[in-house]
Amino acid sequence: MNASTPQLCSTVSTFAQQLSSTRRGARLARLLTMERLTAWELSPGVMERAEHVVAELAANAALHGRLQGRDFLLALTLDNVAGTLRIAVSDTRGECRPAIPPERGPDDESGRGLLLVDALADRWGTEPRPPSGKTVWALLVQSPPGDRPFREVTGTVD
Repeated sequence: MNASTPQLCSTVSTFAQQLSSTRRGARLARLLTMERLTAWELSPGVMERAEHVVAELAANAALHGRLQGRDFLLALTLDNVAGTLRIAVSDTRGECRPAIPPERGPDDESGRGLLLVDALADRWGTEPRPPSGKTVWALLVQSPPGDRPFREVTGTVD
């Protein structure tokens, strides 16, 4: 009698869409992400984190990575075996590398987007996108809410 070894079915789902480097394109990136993640039946917690991460990365691509007539690319990769969702937003401004800004004042109206990405993503970073662009990516691990450690956010709350 032959016993078969159970095999995990490697399921990787992908989605990619070019969008105009405008506020409308950034909004559409968020809406398309939510539609795709709903179709992939992700947990509400992962979907909520992903929605905020995409909103910030797409807004940054439209605001800081914009070149007239050039689009940005939204790419989502769901790896069910690894339990990860990779969000990647690519633009054509490779010389503008994002970084977490120095401490923001309470009256500053911008500059907190990457702090949110850092707090919501399990890992994030940038990579060059030849010939002259960059990709900002974030990795979200799908885990039960009780298993996900919370990061301590420093700063004062008024």
